[in-house]
Amino acid sequence: MPPRKARAEHRWPAVAALVVALTLYATLPSSFFPPLRYAVVAIGVLLLIPLIATNPMRFNKETKLSRILSLGQALLLLLANQVALVQLVILLIHADKADGPSLLLASVQVWVTNVIVYGLIYWEMDRGGPVNRTRAPRDELPEADFRFPQDEDHDAVEEVAHRSSMKSDWTASYLDYLYFSSTNSMAFSPTDTMPLSHRAKALMLLESFGGFVMLALVIARAVALLG
Repeated sequence: MPPRKARAEHRWPAVAALVVALTLYATLPSSFFPPLRYAVVAIGVLLLIPLIATNPMRFNKETKLSRILSLGQALLLLLANQVALVQLVILLIHADKADGPSLLLASVQVWVTNVIVYGLIYWEMDRGGPVNRTRAPRDELPEADFRFPQDEDHDAVEEVAHRSSMKSDWTASYLDYLYFSSTNSMAFSPTDTMPLSHRAKALMLLESFGGFVMLALVIARAVALLG
């Protein structure tokens, strides 16, 4: 196989998204069990320190510990946000009109956090994660969890094929997984990116279900309270 042409992915888009998710989660109303929220945020911030130290600017190297910490950070926030979603549904059942504005804002916070965190999970999972996707030879990459348009555009017209995985050694970055996560959560189905593995389909199912609850039930109930 020829040497890889793909440049290592930049660290900061994923860090910025994680900070936004942690901030949204931390600023949920006080009825969302503050001890759990503050503990999750503190752990999430602490885990960033060794991860940034390992790859300050770009994802050039990976250790077994950094892989565990990065996956653990994303899974921790995902599980904590699912707890917040359950709490939100319970609060809405017993809410009165005065609670409408704060619960509507909380609904948006939980939904946006969900989109960001699922994007992080997909990004960490697919083809061995951000380091492996650009550093390992193509014939040594794990089986893909997702198929992007660029993975099959090599036989399109030249200006499209130029960006394909085969011709430019294109690899998905966090922004690609964030976009995919947001469309899956809004459309409740894949759009331009297709799941290939069972674990990818299971995660997409969970995200779509959570998005449906948030957009079709939770926010609708909060808006009704405003009326």
